[in-house]
Amino acid sequence: MLKRNLKRKITKQELSMLPRAFDIVGNIAIINLPRELRRKEKLVAQEILKLKNIETVVNKIGGITGKLRRTPYKVVSGKKTFETMHKENNCRMKMDISKVYFSPRLASDRLDIAKQVKKNEKILVMFAGILPYTLVIARNSKAKEIYAIEINKSAAKYALENIKLNKVDNVVFIRGDVKKVIPSFKRKGMKFDRIVMPRPQIRDTFLKYAFSVAKKGTIIHFHDFLKEEEIPVVAEGRIRQEAFYAKRKVKILRCKKTGEIAPYKYRVRVDFQVL
Repeated sequence: MLKRNLKRKITKQELSMLPRAFDIVGNIAIINLPRELRRKEKLVAQEILKLKNIETVVNKIGGITGKLRRTPYKVVSGKKTFETMHKENNCRMKMDISKVYFSPRLASDRLDIAKQVKKNEKILVMFAGILPYTLVIARNSKAKEIYAIEINKSAAKYALENIKLNKVDNVVFIRGDVKKVIPSFKRKGMKFDRIVMPRPQIRDTFLKYAFSVAKKGTIIHFHDFLKEEEIPVVAEGRIRQEAFYAKRKVKILRCKKTGEIAPYKYRVRVDFQVL
């Protein structure tokens, strides 16, 4: 529809460079235009603003950076704000997209995990952000307790707001580094029935921390980033290697793509059980 509306306003070559899709978070549309189209970004944004419920259009001007996973954006048209309220899977989530990491493309992944949760499970969510996985599980399952850990100060602020906003009473939020918080869980003898690991794209797998608070039968949902030809061998290899170091045995249950992050490169989720 966007290309059709712009057909008479930009050249065929420019039209061919227009991204196939854009993300919508709350009432903010996020576009990622190539440099060749930057001089036409206002024109593109004005067309997007005509869509229902879109109040702000921002252009992504850089990649995700650092352990806080922040992305630089520029307001192109509409209200000059990066803060919005996003609705998904029976949840409402407030956030500032310039200060926290959030992907609307993972909505089905979050619900898929929530549907696997059994009654009275005790769950750990690492890299919890503004609590998308935590809240979707809390609102769409009968989990007993959900512990969520996040290091980003801005994300923590919104996480606490979102707990109140969604009226969930089984969520324990902890602001801190996974590498420091989980050893404290271990010292207290805490174990979890399910561990969710929507980790950032970094070298450390963090699996040794997950294994340290996993009991026999724990299900772990591990996110990895792989090229097409690496799926599923590389991710499963990492899991088995970390299990060997932790002196644990595992059973791979499923490996599925949860989104394309670059041409022929994907975010994948491997579900496995600790035996």
